[in-house]
Amino acid sequence: MSRPAGFAAYLVVTGAYWAFMLTDGALRMLVLLHFHTLGFSPVQLAYLFVLYEIAGVVTNLCAGWLAARFGLTFTLYAGLGLQIIALIALAQLDPTWSITASVVFVMCVQGLSGVAKDLAKMSSKSAVKLLAPDEGDSLFKWVALLTGSKNAVKGFGFLLGAALLAILGFQGAIYAMTFVLALLFLLVILRMPEGLPKGMKGVKFSAVFSKNAAVNWLSLARVFLFGARDVWFVVGIPIYFYSVWSDGTLEGNKAAFFMIGTFMAAWVIFYGVIQGIAPKLLSGLPVQSAAGLVISLALVPMVLAVFVWMQMSSLTVLLIIGLFIFAALLALNSALHSYLILRFTTADRVTLDVGFYYMANATGRLLGTVMSGLSYQLGGLAACLGVAAVMLVISAVAARQLPEVKLA
Repeated sequence: MSRPAGFAAYLVVTGAYWAFMLTDGALRMLVLLHFHTLGFSPVQLAYLFVLYEIAGVVTNLCAGWLAARFGLTFTLYAGLGLQIIALIALAQLDPTWSITASVVFVMCVQGLSGVAKDLAKMSSKSAVKLLAPDEGDSLFKWVALLTGSKNAVKGFGFLLGAALLAILGFQGAIYAMTFVLALLFLLVILRMPEGLPKGMKGVKFSAVFSKNAAVNWLSLARVFLFGARDVWFVVGIPIYFYSVWSDGTLEGNKAAFFMIGTFMAAWVIFYGVIQGIAPKLLSGLPVQSAAGLVISLALVPMVLAVFVWMQMSSLTVLLIIGLFIFAALLALNSALHSYLILRFTTADRVTLDVGFYYMANATGRLLGTVMSGLSYQLGGLAACLGVAAVMLVISAVAARQLPEVKLA
């Protein structure tokens, strides 16, 4: 398969992914904070994101086949277009509706947004396999650059969402994001170069299930790696910090929005920066060291859970420091995974294997999202962090089964 004009195509694909992830991060923060102020419980807040994650599981399972059948450009455009539709639909939410009606409506819209996100993600990550040079460690560097920059942009999205909610309100914030994303979508259509795969007739859906043991073990490790992140990230930490930083007044709520948004943004941006430089930090290490990295990562939430349970003095500061250490170690693991899935697959199966791998990623997010609300409801933030530590140990066991590959 011939490669398209590399750098130009890479910039367009990356730009489209950036635009999407900016609105995705902002939307998540908008929904979480808006409905928390309306009195939703942690479990109800988790429900708002459950269909989003379920849609991610199903979409990733199908997205690889869709891209193989209809082409990467088709699935990338579909992801951006569906996100615009989801934003417009969410703006129609009526504050006079009952809590049950609101939850069901937002779950459905978030489900559509989940489909959009994973179509865009699978398309962008698969394109890198086709755009990156074959020689040396270039593939690792290109994957790390796309993934790291995406997470930095999503971090800005968290801050943007919290700021827009405080300044423009819920509906105004959504319309502002819709306008910007639609404009960027138009630019992507006009600038998309020729050369990405157009799709092939006759690709069977059964081909999405990988027979490659390395892909399957990596996917299992991915399930619990991202479940461990979302079990505290989705509901636990934002709601805990809201309880600490808000005094219950309107001005106090707005100040808390900005502080939570700033923390979430800084965390994801830092995570993205570490992902971007992961090839330098991991150079020369064998892949088996990934298991050691996950075990080191598991110690962080374990220690933080003890701190929360003991109500240590300066707990908020300790949590922030600890979670940034978690971000650095998670970023190294995640960057390594994102490289390995492309290393273990082949050009003719790239969309199928990447789709399967991100189906596992979405399964982990779904597991983490459900456990985030449930754990916080039952045992507060300490329970969220304890469950995260257990998930990371399981991820390490799966990572130990990966074949030896020395990083350049």
